[in-house]
This record gives sequence, C-alpha cells and structure tokens, in this order.
Amino acid sequence: MKLVFEKSKPGHRSYSLPKLDVTPQPNLLPQSLLRKAELKLPELAPIEVARHYNELASRNLHIDRNFYPLGSCTMKYNPPISERLVSHPSWLSLHPLAPASAVQGALRVMYELEHLLAEISGMDAVTLHPAAGAHGELVGLLLARAYFKHKHEDRSIVLIPDSAHGTNPASARMAGFTPVEIKSTPSGMVDINELKRHATDKLAVIMLTVPNTLGIFEKDILKIAQIVHEVGGIMYLDGANLNSYVGWVKPGEMGFDIVHFNLHKTFGAPHGSGGPGGGALGVKKFLEPFLPVPRVKKRDNKYYWDSEHPHSIGKIHTFYGNFLVNLKGFIYIRMMGSPGLKKVAEHAVLNANYLATLIREILPIPYPGPYMHEFVASGKPLLQYDVRTIDLAKRLLDKGFHPPTIYFPLIVKEALMIEPTETESKATLDAFATAIGEIVNEAQTHPDIVKNAPHSMPVKRVNEGKASRDLNVNYYG
Repeated sequence: MKLVFEKSKPGHRSYSLPKLDVTPQPNLLPQSLLRKAELKLPELAPIEVARHYNELASRNLHIDRNFYPLGSCTMKYNPPISERLVSHPSWLSLHPLAPASAVQGALRVMYELEHLLAEISGMDAVTLHPAAGAHGELVGLLLARAYFKHKHEDRSIVLIPDSAHGTNPASARMAGFTPVEIKSTPSGMVDINELKRHATDKLAVIMLTVPNTLGIFEKDILKIAQIVHEVGGIMYLDGANLNSYVGWVKPGEMGFDIVHFNLHKTFGAPHGSGGPGGGALGVKKFLEPFLPVPRVKKRDNKYYWDSEHPHSIGKIHTFYGNFLVNLKGFIYIRMMGSPGLKKVAEHAVLNANYLATLIREILPIPYPGPYMHEFVASGKPLLQYDVRTIDLAKRLLDKGFHPPTIYFPLIVKEALMIEPTETESKATLDAFATAIGEIVNEAQTHPDIVKNAPHSMPVKRVNEGKASRDLNVNYYG
C-alpha cells in the first residue's frame, strides 16, 4: 500500500475555502515565525482521502472487526448511537467561553452526570474535570495532600499493592508523596499483616484497584478500610476495573473515600489511541471543599458555575474536562439504567470465568479464582521451546485476534492479562481459546512459526527497541 504522500497529485484538493473577507495583515506575525518554504502536504481529491483511510482501517485490528481482550483496558464494543448523538451540531457548536445562560443544556448534563456517578459509587460529590484515569489519580492525591495540609498533619506515605496499575506510584510521586509497595499474598490479595506494619500516623493514602489487576476481589476490603481509617488515612479506589461490579456494589459502602471513574472504559466511550478520556472523580463529604473549580451548581432551576471555594486545589484542566466524553458517559448510563448496568457486570464476570476455564487447560493461571472481569495467565511453559509471551501475542494477530495485555502485572512471569468484557459471545471466546491452543501446539512442534509472527499482517515483526530509540517519521528525510 502506498503512503498518502505517494498518492499525492499536484492540484488535487479535498477542501475549498471562502474568499477572504477581511483585510490582510501581512505584518501581524514576526518574520521569524513565518514559514520560509511551502509546507509539503499531500494533495488528494476527497474520494482518494476516504479510500486511503478506509483501506488503512481495514488493515488494523480493532473492536469493530476483532476480539480485543486487552486486560485492564475494558475494550468493550460501545453503542454507535452515542457517537451519533454527540456529533449533533448543537453539541459541536458549543464554546467553552459561552456564558452559563447560553449553555444550560450542557451544564444540566454535567450536573446530572455528577449526581449519577455519585449514586453509582456511593460518593457525596463528583468532579468531571480530570481528563483520564491517571489524571483522576493525580487530582485525588492532590485533594488528599490539601486535606492533610489543612489539618496540619505531616503524612507522606502512599501504600500501593504490587499488583497495582503502573500509574499509581507515578501519581503518588507527582503529588508529592512517597509510594511504598505492599506485597500480595499467594492468593493475590493485600497482605493484611504487612498493611498493619505500615499503618502509622505517616500513612496518607492507600491506593487500591478493586478487583485488582489479577482479576481478584479483595475479600478483606472492609478490614483494610478499618485499618487505614483507624490511623487517619484515606482509602483511594482506582476505578479502572469498576466494570466488574457496577450497579451491584458501591465503593463508598466498602469504605473508600475517593474513587476515579474511567468513563472511556466503563461507561461507553471508545477507548484507545491515547484518548480522549474521562477521569471523573468522586469523594466523600470531608474532601468536597478541596475539589477543583469551577463546579456546576443549580439554583432556582438554573445552572451556573461556582468558583467560590477557598480550599479548592484550583483548576486542573483547561475549562471543564473532556465534555464530549462526559456526554457519552451520560448517554450510556441513562440508556442502560440500573438493570442494564447490573447486566454489564454479570456478563463481564461470566465471560471472564468461562474463558479462564478454557485457558487453564492450555496455560497456567498462577493465582486462583474465581475471577471478576479479567484473569492473568502465564506463558512461562513456552520458554522451554524458546518461545516467549510476546511471540504468542504476535501470532494471535495471524489468527485474527488482538493480543491481550502482556508482561503485566509484573508479579506474573510471562503474563497474559485477558479481559473479554461483557459484549463478547460464547462463540468468540471459544474461538479465542482454540487459537491459544493452536499457538501452544505450534510452539512445541514448529517454534519458528511463532517466533517470527506475524506472517499475515501488513507490517511484520518490528524491532520494538530500535523503533523506540530511533523513531523516524519524516517521510521527506
């Protein structure tokens, strides 16, 4: 397939601009900022552009074409109606600097979404400002820091299990805390005895992903909350895996004080390619004064922006968050309703445990179930054939499946982190397990086939280390 630059033909255009109706201002920008040579952009007719990018899309593995079991990412099939609704000109023409009186509908959506998320999570207040999950983590920890500063308490430790998402320790460090790792027990849960050793007056926050990245629910979560709260610490929930019990259990009832949502995962906004995301954050009452501003409030049946919060951590995002992602989350929740959200969790858990039962016959799953929405298998037995987990993942591409997350969490050697989500059929899960079995057999009999995969993709095996160190995307050199 040719590059779009190679298809370029002088004089072809995909756009037309109206005649200039303002007086030219040639000296508006300094000469140092003006381009000295013509920008070399491809020139194609509209139909050529459409065909080029549709052909590219057909070569990719994506959720509309393939099973996408990327563990901890919840790559579910999302309702296209959300995309159609948020593409309505009434939404797309909104301007963030418009006065509140002109955007009452948008403010109402944000106000009602905050209250829906508070009800789902058992929190008292919600902000929609964070732009993604990791951003939500950072904001939550900044709230904790502001809270302890307000109380004149010197707390520096954030406890993080060894099965946590990699963003957790990074967020803790960025917020000015010291991350401390807690080891997991052989059953894959927090070691209560180790937690007790760290439960001192220096403990600020414990960041938990429930269920954790092994797909295991912390059965001692109420005991954990009691231990942390007894020393004045804060319970933080990384809500990345909320898909597994949404509508069934409220994090606030488990003892959590802060929870971030991944609206782009749990609540129906397509997820991938780096964004955009939505990392809404819920808090209990004692943390509400520190939430970022402005906040949406309602008075006399009118919605308005409220910035009068003296203890607020201030602004953490341009304007008010990724509005269209929040809008998709609102549409999804209203469309599903409470019964629909409960079915999401039911089917996600059912699919994960069914697939785990099939995979366990092919590869080991080191930590025992039952599982919630995902599980982690190990490709360690393949090492005896000089085949690695990454080789298995590349070979899955030839079988028509997007690979699962690999080499994470770090506590499982040669990890394959598999999350089928609730939107996949039994037939798809059966076919995926069959493909895994076929690859394991190939590793035993014809390992070179697996080690040199993929064979059927437009791009073959890439030297990923070199690609990361020596990135060159300048077509013209």
